[in-house]
Amino acid sequence: MSTQTQENYLKCIYKLSTQNIEGASTNAIAKELQARAATVTDMLKKLAEKKLINYTKYKSVSLTVKGNKLALEIIRRHRLWEVFLVNTLHFKWDEVHEVAEQLEHINSEKLIENLNNFLGNPKFDPHGDPIPDKHGKMIDTRSIPLSEAKIGDKLQMTGVLEHSNSFLNYLNEINLLPNQKFTIKKINPFDQSMQIEILKGNTQFISSLTASNILVKCL
Repeated sequence: MSTQTQENYLKCIYKLSTQNIEGASTNAIAKELQARAATVTDMLKKLAEKKLINYTKYKSVSLTVKGNKLALEIIRRHRLWEVFLVNTLHFKWDEVHEVAEQLEHINSEKLIENLNNFLGNPKFDPHGDPIPDKHGKMIDTRSIPLSEAKIGDKLQMTGVLEHSNSFLNYLNEINLLPNQKFTIKKINPFDQSMQIEILKGNTQFISSLTASNILVKCL
């Protein structure tokens, strides 16, 4: 098992454990990594042997203390590289994920600490996701999915759950980016789509699927 493969699994398990109610099941991991369930099962057994995950057949897996520490180190590297790509190399926020996926596997503590210092110790990546510090601690943004907000709520966008290019391009088009403030004007009772006012006179309609992938905090 390559280090890169191991790191991809740990990051995936961390993501599923924090975002999905059902946790990191074999099928969920297979879907996320686009791998066969049998392949995933074999990998999970190997990770369990290394004491990186808690694994029981037919049940969702969880990270051990050791596995969680490694996952947060990978996430820290990924998000710092995203900041570097946007702030220094002027990539757009919808262009950095795949490049950062490659850079995150460069495992040099000195490089990452120098990168962090160069960037001014950023707390969030370009998508609004908090960056773990070198001890694995992150700022708690107390964010909720936009789909849980109500009519009349005044909100500020804090991040996204979906990082696909098509989704980020769409948010660019409607000018809904991290830190943007807006108000919910209407919610359709049939399909839970929303009408939001981003700026005075700039009203947008968004689907319930879009709303479920946008993180916000109340003002």
